[in-house]
Amino acid sequence: MSELVLTDQERARAGARLVTLLDRYERDLPGSRVLPEPDRAQLATLLADSVPEKGIGVDGLFDRIEDVILPNSTTVAHSRFLAYVLGPPNGVAAYAEAVAATINQNCNFWQLSPAASVVERSVLEWLTSIVGFPSTAKGILTGGGSLATLQALATALEDRVPGFRRTGLQQSAHPLVVYTSVEAHRSVDKAAAILGIGLDHIRHIAVDDQNRMDVAALSAAIDADREAGLRPWCVVATCGTVATGSVDPMDAIADLCQEQELWLHVDGAYGGLFLLCEEMRDLMGGAARADSISLDPHKLLFAPLEAGCLLVRDGTTLRAAYAFESSYLTVTEDPLMTDYMDYGPQLSRNFKALKVWSALQAFGVDAFRAATRRTLELSQQFARGIEATAGLTLLAPVTLTAICFAVEGASHDEHTELLETLAADNTALLGPVMINGRHGIRACITNHRTTTEDIDLILARLREPNLLRR
Repeated sequence: MSELVLTDQERARAGARLVTLLDRYERDLPGSRVLPEPDRAQLATLLADSVPEKGIGVDGLFDRIEDVILPNSTTVAHSRFLAYVLGPPNGVAAYAEAVAATINQNCNFWQLSPAASVVERSVLEWLTSIVGFPSTAKGILTGGGSLATLQALATALEDRVPGFRRTGLQQSAHPLVVYTSVEAHRSVDKAAAILGIGLDHIRHIAVDDQNRMDVAALSAAIDADREAGLRPWCVVATCGTVATGSVDPMDAIADLCQEQELWLHVDGAYGGLFLLCEEMRDLMGGAARADSISLDPHKLLFAPLEAGCLLVRDGTTLRAAYAFESSYLTVTEDPLMTDYMDYGPQLSRNFKALKVWSALQAFGVDAFRAATRRTLELSQQFARGIEATAGLTLLAPVTLTAICFAVEGASHDEHTELLETLAADNTALLGPVMINGRHGIRACITNHRTTTEDIDLILARLREPNLLRR
């Protein structure tokens, strides 16, 4: 027998230890610390111990995980982990991940992963219907929204720059320009740098009083670049900006892109899946007019990291950007299956779709719709509480689930101190923010475990006198 296969007894022991760990972790969550203080001596020893020549066995491994790894890990599943657009995994996720690791499908061409190919297609077609893209759309699951945006811009280059695959940008007489808002995620800048567009050819367009891209300013910037001999090429609109959750005016931007013949990509990593809630369609339904959109199932579908998604309205353009021939990978095309190696840069790909599909199967779409709607309702509760509290001021409208506020008269250092105090006494993990040059605090409720009682507890703490040591 292989040295790397567990015996029947070891396998039973590993299963028992894992189930006990998962059960205890769940039961202990309410009393856990959201941000445990790292034991640096333990972590230094972990680093120094390196890799053993002789293995420590199943029990030794689980002992190390329980004694060192878990106590030194941020409790993302805590109901008051509210600092980032990062929710806790859903309850079935760990089990789906274990199955995916066990069967270890390589989701590149269908012969290596027939069921996985169909599962990913099923997930993507469902996401396509949520966004409102046509049936001709295609997509691929990615490592996250940043990679999805990078892959979208690469697709746009292939589609809008003649001869791009063969000559790249080497023969372009007119530099390409990409437009996004000053509130856009940094992944847009990073993608432009990686793809050779260059940071000098990104236009960060001003926003209006609701932190949405100013379409008149966008139009003026496009006109100015054309006059200067540059080539406007792509607009990245945001459906849920990372700081305030604002949603760019999708229909107006889509109209302009259509008129100017520009590729429109929507960064919907934060907000796109709020389209699960019918009441959000008036706000962000225009995203359906985009050429491409990025989504993050590891946010509002509460899949464990990593699970991003890119959808492209015309699926043939996505395949044209990424399909290459290799004789050793040739298989007969099957109308039921998809060769995902032809729709993204990776060849070796893990079975990301299983954790998304499994949760939808186990809980149903209605459960995710309810959880998503609850985060919106709790965010409005938090915002009302801030507005009703003397000495606290909202810094931006609460469009989705980001609540940005400041303590009147407090400095940047005092806001930092307050964040540290809230984390230290286990009230909540919130984050810093700066809106229009003003420092403040940001809570982002993308956590399906958060309750009304959690919001009340945080507000009560914020209302305590002398919370800031001035």
